[in-house]
Amino acid sequence: MKSAFITEGKSQIRGVYSPEDMRLLEKEYSLNCDTVFNKEDILRNPEAFADLEYIFSTWGMPTFTEEEISSLFPKLKVLFYGAGSVRAFAEPFINRGVQVVSAWMANAVPVAEYAVSQIILANKGFFLSTVLNRNPQAYTEASRFVYSFPGTYRTNVGLLGVGAIGSLVAEMLKGYQVNVYAYDPYLSEEKAAALGVQKESLAFIFQNCQTVSNHIANIPETVGMLNYDLFGLMKENATFINTGRGAQIVEEDLIRALTEAPLRTAVLDVTLPEPPAEGSKLYTLQNVFLTPHIAGSLGQECLRMGAYITEEALRYKNGQPLRYAVTRKMLETMA
Repeated sequence: MKSAFITEGKSQIRGVYSPEDMRLLEKEYSLNCDTVFNKEDILRNPEAFADLEYIFSTWGMPTFTEEEISSLFPKLKVLFYGAGSVRAFAEPFINRGVQVVSAWMANAVPVAEYAVSQIILANKGFFLSTVLNRNPQAYTEASRFVYSFPGTYRTNVGLLGVGAIGSLVAEMLKGYQVNVYAYDPYLSEEKAAALGVQKESLAFIFQNCQTVSNHIANIPETVGMLNYDLFGLMKENATFINTGRGAQIVEEDLIRALTEAPLRTAVLDVTLPEPPAEGSKLYTLQNVFLTPHIAGSLGQECLRMGAYITEEALRYKNGQPLRYAVTRKMLETMA
C-alpha cells in the first residue's frame, strides 16, 4: 500500500475531499478512497503500512511519536493534510524528514471573508443597533446611535497579526478605502507596503482604530497578551473582533472594558474555554456577540481544503514546487 487516508474522524474525509478530487487521487496515487484508517487500525496491523509513502488526512489526524513514525512508516515521503493547523501532529513528521503539506491557506479564505464582513458591519454600528432597534418606539434611538459611527470610507481599522489570514484581510480591505494599521513583529516593511498597511504598536491600534480584528498566531508567547491596558484604550463605540484564538484574550479584562463603556462591542467567534464557562458575563452583556466558531471552513467551504491538497499532490507528482509546504520555522508562528 503506497497511499492511504488516515484520520480518527473517518466521516470527515468525504466532507473535505470531493468525488472529483477523490477520483484524481485514486488515479494518480492509487489511493483507495473507500477505506479510511485510524491509529488503532495501524497499530493492529503495522505490516500493511510498511510500504506507505503518502498519507492523506484532514481534521482528526492522529499524533505519532518520532519512534512510531520510524517504525510504522519507514518509507513515508509526504503527509498531505486537508485542513488548517498542523501544530498538534506535524513536528515529529518533519523531524523524521517527512514533508508536511497543509491546506492552511484554503482555511484562511473563509476566516478572512468572515472578518472583513464583520469589520464593514461594525464600522456602521450594525451590532448594537440591532439590539436597540427592537420595536417602533426604539427606531429613533437606534438611528441616532448609528449616526455616531463613521461608516467605512477612510475609517481606521486595526489588524493584529498579518500572517495568512491577516494578509488576506488586508488584501480584501483594499477595495473599501479604509486606513489599515497592523501590529505584527514579523511583518516586514516591504510586505506592509505591498498590503497597503501601516505598522503600528498595539496601543496605537486600540486607541485609534474604530474596529480591531485579531489574527495573532496561537503560540505560548501570545497567551494573555490582549488585556485591560489595551481594551481600556478603545474608543467609546469601537468594536473588537476575534477570529483568532481565545487564549490571547484576558476575558475578565475585556468584560471590564465592555462594562465601563457599554457602547463598545465585541464580536467573538472564539473564546477560552470554548464555549465560555457557565456564568460568564460574555453570555449576558448586550454588547457581546458570540458565534460558535463559524469563521473557518464550513459546509461546502471545506471542499476548498480538499481541492488545495489535491492540487498540491498533483504538483508534487509532476515535480513542481509546493505552495503550502510546512517548515519547522513556520510551526513557530502558525496558529
